Amino acid sequence: MTPTPVGMRCPECAGQRTKVRRMQGRGPSASFARPASPYDPRTWSITQLLIAINVVVFLWEVADGVTLGGYDTGWLFDNGVLFGPYMSHGNHEYWRLLTYGFLHASIIHIGFNMLSLWFVGRALEPAIGRLYYGAIYFSALFAGALGALAFTPDQATLGASGAIFGVFGALIMVARARRIPLWQSGLLPILLFNFIYTLTVAGVSIGGHLGGLLAGLVGGWLVTEYGEKRDKQAFALGGLFLIAVVSIALGLVFAGGSGLLPHGSRL
Repeated sequence: MTPTPVGMRCPECAGQRTKVRRMQGRGPSASFARPASPYDPRTWSITQLLIAINVVVFLWEVADGVTLGGYDTGWLFDNGVLFGPYMSHGNHEYWRLLTYGFLHASIIHIGFNMLSLWFVGRALEPAIGRLYYGAIYFSALFAGALGALAFTPDQATLGASGAIFGVFGALIMVARARRIPLWQSGLLPILLFNFIYTLTVAGVSIGGHLGGLLAGLVGGWLVTEYGEKRDKQAFALGGLFLIAVVSIALGLVFAGGSGLLPHGSRL
């Protein structure tokens, strides 16, 4: 072995020149890159960004009149909740199909939803990637709106649970495709608990939860069946886009009802 400036090398290799790559900065004060800061939103996951947006919107609601205990009032609530009559009969407030999913009725409501999103989102997002995860979340959000409008179009509905149920449904499909035991992993017991909660607690939107869950199950199947195959990824994204479009279109068909804006259903 022959000693060289870059370490010990064999005699045959010692005469060869070693390519050296240099660190180049962008000015006299350039330095090595620092680790990403956890306080920099540009480094956050989609799950973290969604939680941050929901919390900021809820603080806006509180400043606008919503109480921590759950008194629904204020401009943001009145103009953002899902309410069929405000999207039909000559009214065109279609943004409610999206904004309802970022509004919450109380500190307990948003706390429970964001805790659920934190657990299921952190499990699903790294498994399928940001793009598919975001597409599943928003397609389930629109499907949750469809379910709520199909069941109770004349009731105000708000909350992120429809989208969260979609993430949960997709997580079940991914776990199933990767042969992770659903019962032993705790996914099915949690799903059963949430269904019992949905069916027994007053004020919870059954249609919204079912719509989001079904969209998530289909979306998870699309990702595991097509999204993980490079030549078929367009089918997965196209299918998720189709879920969102169909949910919006059918939601507008089911929108209707009359009367003053009532207190809402929690999603």
